[in-house]
Amino acid sequence: MLVGVPKEVKVHEYRVGLVPASVRELVSQGHQVLVETGAGAGIGFPDEAYCAASAAIAPDAAAVFARADLVVKVKEPQPAEWRQLRRGQVLFTYLHLAPDPAQAEGLMASGCTAIAYETVTDPGGGLPLLAPMSEVAGRMAVQVGARCLEKEAGGAGILLSGVPGVPPARVAVLGGGVVGSNAARIAAGMRAQVTVLDRNPRVLDALDREFGGRVATLFATGESVEGAVTGADLVIGAVLVPGAAAPRLVTRAMVGRMRPGSVLVDVAIDQGGCFETSRPTTHAEPTYLVEGVVHYCVTNMPGAVARTSAVALNNATLPFTLQLAAKGFPRALAENPHLAQGLNVHAGRITHPAVAQALGREVLPLGEVLNG
Repeated sequence: MLVGVPKEVKVHEYRVGLVPASVRELVSQGHQVLVETGAGAGIGFPDEAYCAASAAIAPDAAAVFARADLVVKVKEPQPAEWRQLRRGQVLFTYLHLAPDPAQAEGLMASGCTAIAYETVTDPGGGLPLLAPMSEVAGRMAVQVGARCLEKEAGGAGILLSGVPGVPPARVAVLGGGVVGSNAARIAAGMRAQVTVLDRNPRVLDALDREFGGRVATLFATGESVEGAVTGADLVIGAVLVPGAAAPRLVTRAMVGRMRPGSVLVDVAIDQGGCFETSRPTTHAEPTYLVEGVVHYCVTNMPGAVARTSAVALNNATLPFTLQLAAKGFPRALAENPHLAQGLNVHAGRITHPAVAQALGREVLPLGEVLNG
């Protein structure tokens, strides 16, 4: 199969769908790889590294989209990209369609088959292709939150760890999954006062065991969320409903009761955000103020540490990419039900139930896709 890797075009996005090591694996199994020139240059993988891995170099994205059977990316296709997709072509990337009807319409109009990293599952019910970027985003959330608390960045001028005689910052983490647990781990390591809220008692028990009481846990109710948010210096939104829009847990009224200079970091922004006052931002302009509270809502947070993120993502996606390249999408999905959960769009129809519900669309059952 001919696998294509276009250069990412989202603002300040330097990750790449395939790093040279992944290209080498594909080529060793008899596939061809076409990489747009400069696709990995931003993270230290020049064209020469791809040539050494036996990839061909394309002069532009148009050449990649025109020739590739399977297109491997990182972020959701932008309008100029989805217009180049075609029927019978497979796209493998993050999509986050629930809050993005325009992209969904573009993918449906193209006729392509779009498989989303974020809804691929594993035998334990986890999301293996979302997990590495969730780990990065969770750890980054504390890092950027600490920076935003600084006075020059618009914050209240609070040091996350405090110092002897001055208490540390109060950090509330909404959601105890991969993002939330990683955020709690870093925040606790920086000696902040951390509270994690979740609705799954088993998650709370696991966090309590891991941290040995160094992190407080609360069952998430409207009352407990309101109390934790309004009393926090830094709130990290880390909730996820696979494929669906994120629930809005924090209202504008709650934000209005927070101390001016407090910080909200919405890691759920890719799925629409979990704060009522959230709107997508970029690395070029990452923050804005509402009610005197700093909002950080960058939709591709891991792109700020692009080399680490790209390699971590490839470690997770490569086995699935190899399956798609070796078997083609119908057989690969039929033989791997976890990969099949990644199918979001096929031949002009939405195929994932949660995405269809969020967009108000009729779902095309997976069984019908696999049966032709």
